[in-house]
Amino acid sequence: MVKRSKLIWLLWLTGLGFQPLFAQQKLTANQAHSHNDYKQQIPLLSAYYAGMGSIEADIFYQNGELFVAHEHSEIKPGRTLKKLYIDPLVALFKENGNHAYPDAKKKLQLVIDIKEDHEHALPELIAELKAYGPIFDRKQNPDAINVVISGDVPAADRFQDYAEIISFDGRPYKSYTTSQLTRIAMISDDLANYAVWNGKGTPTPPDLKKLTDVVAKVHQMGKPFRFWNTKDSPNSWKELEKMGVDWVGTDHPEALKAFYQNRSKLEYTSPTAYNPYLPTYKSDGIQKKVKNVILLIGDGMGLAQIQAGLSANFGQSNMINLKHIGFSRTEASNSDFTDSAAGATAMATGYKTNNRYISVDVQGNKLTSIPDTLAKFGIKSGIISSGDITDATPAAFYAHQIERTMSKEIAADLENSHVDILVGSNRKSFTENSDAKLMDKLAQKGYTYRKTLDEFAAAKAGKQVVLLADSVTRRVLDGRGEMLKISLLKTIQLLSANAKGFFIMAEGAQIDHGGHANDLPFAVTEQQDFDRLVGEAIKFADRDGETLVIVTADHETGGLSLLDASFKNGMVRGNFSTDDHTNIMVPVFAYGPGATAFMGVYPNNTIFNKIIKAYQLK
Repeated sequence: MVKRSKLIWLLWLTGLGFQPLFAQQKLTANQAHSHNDYKQQIPLLSAYYAGMGSIEADIFYQNGELFVAHEHSEIKPGRTLKKLYIDPLVALFKENGNHAYPDAKKKLQLVIDIKEDHEHALPELIAELKAYGPIFDRKQNPDAINVVISGDVPAADRFQDYAEIISFDGRPYKSYTTSQLTRIAMISDDLANYAVWNGKGTPTPPDLKKLTDVVAKVHQMGKPFRFWNTKDSPNSWKELEKMGVDWVGTDHPEALKAFYQNRSKLEYTSPTAYNPYLPTYKSDGIQKKVKNVILLIGDGMGLAQIQAGLSANFGQSNMINLKHIGFSRTEASNSDFTDSAAGATAMATGYKTNNRYISVDVQGNKLTSIPDTLAKFGIKSGIISSGDITDATPAAFYAHQIERTMSKEIAADLENSHVDILVGSNRKSFTENSDAKLMDKLAQKGYTYRKTLDEFAAAKAGKQVVLLADSVTRRVLDGRGEMLKISLLKTIQLLSANAKGFFIMAEGAQIDHGGHANDLPFAVTEQQDFDRLVGEAIKFADRDGETLVIVTADHETGGLSLLDASFKNGMVRGNFSTDDHTNIMVPVFAYGPGATAFMGVYPNNTIFNKIIKAYQLK
C-alpha cells in the first residue's frame, strides 16, 4: 500500500510528466539502463531496439563540440553526441509519430555523463537540444525524450540557471529544496557505498538493510533510484529488483531484455498449496516378494524440476518423503543424450537402444517388454499417460517400431501386446488406423473401448482401451484436472482383482513439454500434478503392503537451473539452457518392499531387471 504522503508525490510528479517507476512491482526492459552505451558495438541502437528506458553516453567538450568518450584518449573525430545519439533519436522519434518508441507507453531518457567542464558542455548541449524543440522538451511534449545530466553536474543551487530542457541525476546523501527536486529526474549512487556484495547470492542482512533503506529514502522523496557499480548478471538483476530499485544498469541490453521479457515463462507462484501424503513406512524397504509394481515416469523430470515443484508448493512434496533414492544414467546406445523412445525402451525391456527406437534393439529386432514378460506369470499390466498414448514413453511398454512417430503402427501393436488397460489420448491413431479393422480386432481380444473417464469409471472388470479426446489431456494450466489420479486409481481397482498381481506404468508426460517450451509455469504445474500422483501411489502401497512404487524419469528436459525461489511464498524462477534433452542423471525414488535395490547409481536399463527381480518370479 502506498502511503498518503508518497501518493501525493506520485500524483504531483505524474502531473509534471514524470513517470513514477517505483510504483511498479516488476521491472521491464523499459526500466533498464544501458550503462556506458557508447561502448556497444552499435551505440544507441543495440539498447534502443532492446527497449531500454535509459541510455547513457559519456561526453567531453572539446573545440566547440561534444564528443562521446570515457577518457580523453578515446576521443575520435566524428564520434560526437549529435552524430551518435541526438540525430538518430530525432529520426526515430519522428518515425514513431512523435514518440520515443512505437509503443507510446514506453518512455526514454538519455543520460549524459559529463566527464568534466560542465560550464562549457552544458550550454553547448542545451543549444543542440533546443534546435529540435518538443522532441527533447517535456514541458512542450510529455512524450519527449528526457535528457538527464550526470557526472560533472553543477551545484543544486545552480540548477535554475539552466534551461528546463535538461534534468539532473541527484545523490541520496545531498539535500535538495522542493524547487531543486523538480529538476531531478532520478537519484543514483555507488552500490559499494552501502555493501561489499559482489552480486552473487544475497547481501548480508545488515548490508541489505542499508541498500533498501537508501532506496526507500529516495522513494520518499518521490524519485526513482539507481545503483551503479553493480554486477551485470541475472542474479544481480533479480536482487536489485527485490531491493526496489527503479533502474537496473547493464552492459548487455539484449540479455536484460530477455530476462524481463521472458519472465512470464520463467517465473511461477503457486496460488495454493497441496498437502503431501505422509507415508507409514511399514513395508518400506523390507525384503520380501512384491505382488504389485507401480512405475511412475515423470517425462523430462530432473532434480531441478523436482526442486521447482517443491519450492512452488511452499516447501512440500510427496517425493521428498521417500527414503530410498538412486540415480539413473540415461545414455542411449547411439548417443549420450537419450530421447524418450530409447529411455523408455531401456526401462521397459532391460536393453539400451538407439534414439527414436520403440522397444526394438539396435538392429531393429523386437524386444520383450515388462507387460509381455509378466504375462507369462499371470501378472496383468496397465499403461497410462497424461498425453498421447502412442508417444514414445507409453509406446515402449506395448509396441515395437523403429521410428517413434509411427503412431498408427504403434497403435496397431496393441493387438499383440499383453497390456490389459491402456489410458491416454490420440484416439485417431486407433479409430482411423491404416488397419480399418483395428478396433474390431481389439474387441475380439477382449478390450472394451472407452471414450471418456466417466465411461472408464463405470468399468467393472476386463481389458480396457481408454482413448480420450485430446482436450482431456490438455495442460494442467488449461484445466486438465485430475485425469492422472482418476486413471491410476481406477486401473489399480480393476487390476487388484488379479490374484497374481499387477504392473502399472503411469507417465506424467507434459513435464517434458514444459521443458521443451522453456516454460517454467507449464513444467512446474505438470510436475506438481505428477507429484500428487506419487502420493496416491504411496497411499495405496501403504494400504496394500505388497506394492513397490518406483518414481523416476526417462531424461531431463530443458537444462533447467533455478535462479530464485521462496518456498515461504510458493515462488520459483528459473532459466533453461536448451529446448532439448540433457544427459544429466535422473533420480530414482522407491517405496515399499525391495525399495533398497533402487539405491545407488546405475544405467537406466537395469531398472527393468530390478523390477523383475522384485516379483521373485518362479
